[in-house]
Amino acid sequence: MTTKALLFDFDGLLMDTETTLLESWRGEWRRHGLELDPAGFFADHGGDTNESRYAALAAAVGPGYDRESSHRLRMAHRSRLNAALEPAPGIIGWLDRAAELGLRLAVASSSAITHVGTMLDQAGLRARFEVVATGDEVAAYKPDPAVYHIALDRLGLPAREALAFEDTPHGVAAARAAGLRCVAIPNPHADHARFMAADLLLPSAVALSLDAVLAEFARQADLASPCPAQRLARPENADWS
Repeated sequence: MTTKALLFDFDGLLMDTETTLLESWRGEWRRHGLELDPAGFFADHGGDTNESRYAALAAAVGPGYDRESSHRLRMAHRSRLNAALEPAPGIIGWLDRAAELGLRLAVASSSAITHVGTMLDQAGLRARFEVVATGDEVAAYKPDPAVYHIALDRLGLPAREALAFEDTPHGVAAARAAGLRCVAIPNPHADHARFMAADLLLPSAVALSLDAVLAEFARQADLASPCPAQRLARPENADWS
């Protein structure tokens, strides 16, 4: 089975915008003299869930809460945090090697193009991706596979000729539902135990070269194991700290 394209999630995978999101909310709670409980902060689906987060903060602050001011200050804080972000470790090496191998590249994200495009431009990555499919183009977010279907349609490729890369369990579920084989690199806030549906589980893009990733999928294809859990691989001596 020949791999012709790589499809990447964006938030938490290409860049650690999940941490900046959490920190922007922590800052807003602390501005009101409160502490945010991170348990349950990240939803089990893609898309914008900030309205429920504002509602929770408003309930904690009480009648004096100013939603408009809170949003403005939080977004300014997050913009400052995002401005310091660089691509996740190992990602540039993978993208460079993909170009050398002639692999086509796409982004498939539940976030809006205004966010994804801005961050890709900031990192100098946008020109590397032939296709960028985002959440404002679909009616349902991951774990729904719609955004992956769009990306594959634009590439003109069947799912069997592509690999997906994800950082969340619901992202893996979306990729698998689209018929894609999937590499999982859990973001710092994800539970590694929830990634059993992934075909390959890595601590970071530094853990394996892209050639080794492709070789692993070639090996899995030869084995033709029907059980995702049996296909799960962890590189020896990988740093999971």
